[in-house]
Amino acid sequence: MSPESTGQNEHNLTVYRRGFRTWRGNRPFWAGLFTMLGGMPIAYFPYADLHLGNMTLAMSTTAGAGSLIIGVLLITLGLTMWFHSIVRVFAGVAAILLALISIPVANIGGFVVGFLLALIGGALSISWAPGEPAADGADPQDAPLSLDKQQPGSGYAPEGALHGAAVPQQPAGDHDAASGYDGGTHRAG
Repeated sequence: MSPESTGQNEHNLTVYRRGFRTWRGNRPFWAGLFTMLGGMPIAYFPYADLHLGNMTLAMSTTAGAGSLIIGVLLITLGLTMWFHSIVRVFAGVAAILLALISIPVANIGGFVVGFLLALIGGALSISWAPGEPAADGADPQDAPLSLDKQQPGSGYAPEGALHGAAVPQQPAGDHDAASGYDGGTHRAG
């Protein structure tokens, strides 16, 4: 047995990485991550203390509870985007609204950092759509990377084929050449 044989000694990290990539591809991963990262500074800054030598600067405000609620809700919405992607549009709209509410309530939206991250996460969640499943027996990674028009799977469609477009067909009736009416077709071909 050769030490260079492939497939037998696949490293566990590679297996986990591939599994994570598959899990990440089936849900709005980046939307949830940005939303959770946006919730953290919004919830943290009203309770944080900045130490400058012997002096302590407290950033606590009267809206500390509101900031904490908004931050926890944004983190919860980010987790919802990950684990219940069917409600991604609701979670995205709610994240955008909470980000906007955090501007007056939570230290200018977590000093604008949390606001921008939550806003981007909500927008990504709304715009994300699940991918189409592959056709039966067709693996897109098995398609050859060729620019040859004659080779199957090269990405070229036969001439005259319109894929994905619904074009109504013109009736093939007879027409009068003298009147100029040719059934809706044109001469350019």
